[in-house]
Amino acid sequence: MSFSGIVFIAFFKIDFQMEYRHIEPYEDGRLNVIIETPKGCANKYDYDPNLRLFKLKKMLPLGNFFPYNFGFLPNTIAEDGDPLDVLVLMDEPAWPGCLVPCRPLGILLAEQKEKHKKKYRNDRIIAASAASLSYGLVNELEDLGPVLLKGIETFFKDYNKNEDKIFTPLGWGKAKKATQLVNKHNIGQ
Repeated sequence: MSFSGIVFIAFFKIDFQMEYRHIEPYEDGRLNVIIETPKGCANKYDYDPNLRLFKLKKMLPLGNFFPYNFGFLPNTIAEDGDPLDVLVLMDEPAWPGCLVPCRPLGILLAEQKEKHKKKYRNDRIIAASAASLSYGLVNELEDLGPVLLKGIETFFKDYNKNEDKIFTPLGWGKAKKATQLVNKHNIGQ
């Protein structure tokens, strides 16, 4: 049987509407984190709610990459006007748009300052994927050890320095503090 002369045209309707309004940021003791930038990636992606898709925001300088998956909590608004940020510890990279249920481990309390603007709080929640094998027994930040915590602080300071922003760590808070922050900034209630 010959297919010559026959043209096959297939149309696939892909409804890629990234609507996260129906997702609670915190339920049943878990954070519902939407990944923006995967672990190991040198590209920084941001979700654009107007376009309803992820777009490339910038590329990190040569040799820099995200050491962990980085995402946001839907239905939250932080002081910087964006959803609350979450650094997700898990075994492998996720992909932009992936929903990762996580255990909150704690929070990196921080202030940020941009040129010619006031300081504002820009805390970073630290969480472990509920499905992670490597981080399955980690329940609090203390379980991670001081070297890893210092590495997380250093990453955020360097990352912001590359954007001419000053990121000042103010200390660490426990998982309960992270949960309180989520409840405070939850706009879906």
